[in-house]
Parts: sequence; structure tokens; C-alpha cells
Amino acid sequence: MSSETPADGAGPGDRLVRVGGVIFLIGAVATVVTVAPLFLGRPPFPTAAYLVSMLMGAGFAVAAAGVLRTIAAQRRQARGAEDA
Repeated sequence: MSSETPADGAGPGDRLVRVGGVIFLIGAVATVVTVAPLFLGRPPFPTAAYLVSMLMGAGFAVAAAGVLRTIAAQRRQARGAEDA
């Protein structure tokens, strides 16, 4: 079994991992923005701002799904190599 990336450079779950990373970063920035007023003595943001912060968890879940998809594809590929 080879541990190298495919020649085209894109595995089956790579796009999910990238999208999940972007969603996670948006949620992380929203978390910092919504928590900052609490430390600065300013009035808190509306509830919608806190809901955007939940994108952190959603991004993590999407990236994890991409990793699991890559693992599944590699296992299928390894089984196919064993059978051949």
C-alpha cells in the first residue's frame, strides 16, 4: 500500500476538509467578535451573532466527515490491492 497522495492531488474527502476549515475559521472569528465586548465592558451582541459562532462546531463536523471519507476510500483501495 502506498502512502502517497494521488497524482491529481485531490483525495475523495479533501474538498470537505477545506470547506470545513473555512467554516471553522468563520465560526472562530465570530466567537472572538462576540466575546470581545464582554471583556471590553460594551453591551453584548444580539443572539444572531452568537448563532454564527456555532459554525465552529459545524466546520469541525464537516472536516471530520472529509477525513472519514478519505479513510474509507483508502481502506477500499487497500482491500482492492489485497484481492488483486
